[in-house]
Amino acid sequence: MLSPIDTIKLFQSQPEQTFTTGDVIFKNGEKGTVMYGIIEGEVEMYIDGKVIEIIGKGDVFGQGALVHEDYLRASTAVAKTDCNLAVLDREHFLFAVQQTPMFALEIMRSYSDRHRRLKRVLDALGNI
Repeated sequence: MLSPIDTIKLFQSQPEQTFTTGDVIFKNGEKGTVMYGIIEGEVEMYIDGKVIEIIGKGDVFGQGALVHEDYLRASTAVAKTDCNLAVLDREHFLFAVQQTPMFALEIMRSYSDRHRRLKRVLDALGNI
């Protein structure tokens, strides 16, 4: 079974993209046309100007904009380190989900794992 990042690399329709430390990958409220998989580096995810998580090699992000009707980003992604990212547009994302159903499950698991980590942090801070 392929990991989500390997599946993205297999089905990606655009060349890999590189970002240097501090580069904004996307901003909250922007229309999103692609999702990303981290080949190398770390990315900080922000909501309301606060870092909510740091994700790294093998993680995927930005998929939310591809599954919502408005295609809007719900967070801001900034390169914490120099990054090499695999890129997958909506058409190829849907194709990957259709052709490799385990990809969809792995994306859901990744999203769920990140949500659980965030919930634990917020619980520990007493913010829920």
